[in-house]
Amino acid sequence: PLAPAVKNFTLNFTITNLQFTADLEKPSSRRFKSTEKVMYHYIDPLLRRSSVGPAYIGCKVMAFRSTKNRDDTGVDAMCSCRDEPSDPEFNRATIYHELSKMTDGITKLGHYSLNSQSLYVNG
Repeated sequence: PLAPAVKNFTLNFTITNLQFTADLEKPSSRRFKSTEKVMYHYIDPLLRRSSVGPAYIGCKVMAFRSTKNRDDTGVDAMCSCRDEPSDPEFNRATIYHELSKMTDGITKLGHYSLNSQSLYVNG
């Protein structure tokens, strides 16, 4: 049987109240793993409620990175959804607007604060 078609898209944003530390660069570190878990806890429900929700498979944090302002942490995630004719069409502008609404204008993700200029969907 044919494997379902899958579309990957990237999600990037910056958290302004999570201080970047060297251990966040190491996927094997305890801090990376715990922060990654929290990201899924917040990102998954948002994407499930978005227009891509019915086709949404999941996200994987690819990296946490240091930004110009060292107190901030950039998050790079790779997300995937099924890409079947019956599934809702992936529209990055729509997803962007939905995520923007669900995060109070890109300012809040759970107990994290976001840089409102930092959200990119497949950017």
